[in-house]
Amino acid sequence: MDKFIDVPERLALKGVSRRDFMKFCGFMATVLGLPMSFAPRIAEAVAAKRPTVVWLSLSECTGCMESFIRTSNPWTADIILDTIDLAYNETVMAAAGEQAEHILEETVKNNKGKYICIADGAIPTKDKGAYGRIGGKTMMDIANNVCKNAAAVICVGICASYGGLPAAKPNPTESKSVQEVTGVKTVNLAGCPPNADNMVATIVHYLLLGKLPALDGKGRPLFAYGQLIHDNCERRGHYEAEEFVKEFGDEGASKGWCLRKVGCQGPETYHNCPKIRWNQGTNWPIGAGHPCIGCSEPDFWDKMSPFYIERS
Repeated sequence: MDKFIDVPERLALKGVSRRDFMKFCGFMATVLGLPMSFAPRIAEAVAAKRPTVVWLSLSECTGCMESFIRTSNPWTADIILDTIDLAYNETVMAAAGEQAEHILEETVKNNKGKYICIADGAIPTKDKGAYGRIGGKTMMDIANNVCKNAAAVICVGICASYGGLPAAKPNPTESKSVQEVTGVKTVNLAGCPPNADNMVATIVHYLLLGKLPALDGKGRPLFAYGQLIHDNCERRGHYEAEEFVKEFGDEGASKGWCLRKVGCQGPETYHNCPKIRWNQGTNWPIGAGHPCIGCSEPDFWDKMSPFYIERS
């Protein structure tokens, strides 16, 4: 099928209605903090452009990709995967082995400075990167080649953004973030995993405005990481009233009191989890009775653990 066929028409063939498409565009406007009047402009931008995307999976668990393909509505993945040209991704591409590596090499060579690189996973650097290899090449070499030739690099997940679990103490492979290894300034969609809606919204922002979103001092998009979880938490009133869960299953837990005393890191964590939530927007960890573990903050594995100790 010709890839230049109208996007809504292609989606209709997959059972995604025009109404669903516009609903998606309106939701993206909400996530990005834009007025709903931007929905038609988002629809136009998404339908008009199809950027080439190379997705690198480095030292990771595949949770970020799993999060991406399980976006908040069953048709959102259809929309975004039909809008971008996902040239390389080891999890979802049909090619394998030498054919897959050839596709990566040709994509980078033929689209130099024009494609978007999405990266998840940290990069092992000890012994010249010997502890992370794909197709006989080190992750260090692959990332340096792909990221330095991209128009933009978007890191998804805490590992690509800041090192994450592979870089946690004692870090035997001397793993580092993508930016640390390549020297390329990255957009960091931190989280373990990141919310798929933020991942999609970042791409939509690029399609709409031709640039990446404004970032905080840690490279995270302000639309998603501009406020503390604590400031938007549904249990904030209990915090102010000093009503705390003391242990899981106690009276406070049954009444939905604040989880700070059982390790909640909401007051130290920047993320929009309370607003967009998870699982088709039905809930989020604190809403389900589990404290925030601060997974969007740098070095959270070392700084935030042990996760269930009492917090002041």
